[in-house]
Amino acid sequence: MSQFDVYSTSVQNIISWIKSGEIAIPEIQRPFVWDSTKVRDLLDSLYKGFPIGYIIVWKNPDVRLKDGTISIGKKILIDGQQRVTALQAAIEGMLVTDANYKRKPIRIAFNPQTEAFEVLNPAIEKDCKWIPDISKVFEPTFEEFQFIIQYCKDNDLPGQESAISKIIGKLKKVMDINLGVTDLNQGLSIDEVTDIFIRINSQGVVLSQADFAMSKISADDKYGGNEIRKMIDYFCHFMQRPADYEMIAENDTDFSKTEAMQKIKWIVKETEDIYVPSYTDVLRVSFTHKFKRGKISDLVSLLSGRDFETRENLEAIAESSFATLRQGVEAFVNQTNFQRYIMIVKSAGIIDASLVRSQNVLNFGYILYLTLKDQKLDAGVIEKLVRKWLVLSMLTGRYSGSAESAIDYDIKRFSEQDPVQFIKNTEAGELSDAFWNSVLVTRLDTSVASSPYFLVFLMAQVKAGSRGFLSEQIDVKALIEQRGDIHHIFPKKYLQKNGVNNRKDYNQIANYVYTQSEINIKIKDDAPCVYMELMKKQIAGGDLSYGGITTEDDLKRNLAENCVPEEFMDMDIWGFPEFLEKRRYLMAQFVKKYYEALD
Repeated sequence: MSQFDVYSTSVQNIISWIKSGEIAIPEIQRPFVWDSTKVRDLLDSLYKGFPIGYIIVWKNPDVRLKDGTISIGKKILIDGQQRVTALQAAIEGMLVTDANYKRKPIRIAFNPQTEAFEVLNPAIEKDCKWIPDISKVFEPTFEEFQFIIQYCKDNDLPGQESAISKIIGKLKKVMDINLGVTDLNQGLSIDEVTDIFIRINSQGVVLSQADFAMSKISADDKYGGNEIRKMIDYFCHFMQRPADYEMIAENDTDFSKTEAMQKIKWIVKETEDIYVPSYTDVLRVSFTHKFKRGKISDLVSLLSGRDFETRENLEAIAESSFATLRQGVEAFVNQTNFQRYIMIVKSAGIIDASLVRSQNVLNFGYILYLTLKDQKLDAGVIEKLVRKWLVLSMLTGRYSGSAESAIDYDIKRFSEQDPVQFIKNTEAGELSDAFWNSVLVTRLDTSVASSPYFLVFLMAQVKAGSRGFLSEQIDVKALIEQRGDIHHIFPKKYLQKNGVNNRKDYNQIANYVYTQSEINIKIKDDAPCVYMELMKKQIAGGDLSYGGITTEDDLKRNLAENCVPEEFMDMDIWGFPEFLEKRRYLMAQFVKKYYEALD
C-alpha cells in the first residue's frame, strides 16, 4: 500500500477546501512570515505557469462516534501553509497574522499593460496603469466589462479593450492553475509522517513531532483545541514580548474575553527569565504530567481517539484526551505553580539561565513538581525532591541523549513507585563513591565551558555563597548575574608563552574561576607564583594589589571556596598538570558536599 498519493488540483479547489474545512490550516506556532515581495513573486510564478512546489496534507484518522458511525477526519496542511496563506491573502483579501501577531492585509497590484505584479505602494495606488489590489478582480461582484471600458478610457487606450480583456481573463485563470498535492495516508504513524516530510521537503524548517501535535490541536474545532493552542502560544509569546499583550488582546478579541486568557495574562508582568519555555516545552510538560507518557507522538494518537489496545479510534478517547491536555496546560500556566517551581530552581543555585544546558532538565523538573503536587506530598518534601532531581539530572546527563525515552521511563517510575525511594535507588546506582571520586573527576577533564559538570560546580558555589577568586566581598552569584569575568588561574598567554598552545589544555575548566574584572586585569599574564607573591605582600601589610583580602586565614578560605589547592601559590608552568589534577578532585568533592546538602 502506498504511503502517499500525489495528484494535482486547482488553486480554486484548494482555497475552497480550506474555506469548507476539508483541509485545516492550523493557526500553529509559525505565523505568516513571508514578506510581501515573496507573495508578489508567487503570484507572478502562477501567472507565468511556473511550478511552485507541492503542498503536503495528512488526513486525521477516522474516529468512531458514540453511535457507531465513522466521522470523516479533516486533512491537516503540514507543509505549504505559507504559500496557501499567501494565495488567500492576495486573491481573497484575507488578513494575515505576522510574526508580531498583528493582523494586516497584503495587497498585490497588477499592471495589465506590462503584465507585472508589484507590492502596493502609494505611488502605484495613484497610478491608473495599475490595478491596486488584485483581490478585487476575484470578487464575485467584480464588473469586468465596466472595469475594462473605464481602464482603457483612463489610460488612453482606444481600441485596446479586447487585449486588456484577455489579460484580465488570464489573471483570473490563476485560480485554475494546478498545484501538486502530496496526500499522506491516514494510517501512517507520526514517526513515518515526520520521515516522509523530511524526505519530500528537505529544505526549509523541519517539522518536529511537537509541530504535528500543535497542528492537530489547532485544527480541532470540536473540543476546544484551538483555544488550547492559543493558551500555549500566547503564554510563550508574552514571556518573551510582554509589550505585545495589548495588541494581541485587541486583535484577538474573542480569545481575550475567555477564561483561558485570564489564566495566562499574569505572565506579562513576570520578570524571571531562568525558564523561558517554547510551545514544545509547554506541550511536553503538560502532556507528560497528565498522561504519564514521554513520547509526543502518543499525544497525536490520543487526540485522534486512539485506543492503544484495540487500535481503534474512538470519539470518547479523543474527547477525553483534549480535556486532559487542557488540564495539563492550565496546570503549566498556573501562576502559583510556575512561580513556586522557579523558586525551587533558584534554591538549587540555578540563578541564571546560562547555568542549565539542557532545557529538558527544567522541563522534567516542572513535570516532577506538578506530579508530586498531584500526589499531595508535603511542600517541603516536593521542594527537596525536585531540587535533588534537577541536579542529579545535570550530573548524569539524563536528558541529553534520547530525552523522550528517559522522560517516559522516569515519569512512569515517579507515578508508580514511592518517589523518595526511586530517587534513593537512582542515587545508589548512579552517584556511588566511584562517581564522586573518579567518574566526576574524569568528566571535569574538559575544555567545554558549558559543560554541565562545570555548571553544577558554579551552582554549588552559588549555593555555598562562595566569593569570587581573590575577592573579599563580591560573591560568585553576583559575578554570574552581572556577567563577570571567567579568569584563567594559570593565565592563557602565560601558558602559551611556555609551550601550552593546545586550546584543550589551556582552556581546561579546572583552570577557570569567576573573578572581578579589575582583579583579572591586574593579574595580567603572570604565573601564579608571581602574582600570588604580591598577594602575600598584601597580607603582610603592603599595598592592596588584588581585592581586599588582608589576612592569611581569609585567603585560605577564599581558595577553599574556589577549590584552588594552596600549593598553586608557588607554582609555575611545571606545576600546571599537577594543579589541574588536584583541582578537579577538589571540585568533585565540593559538588558532592553541595549535592548531599540539598536534602
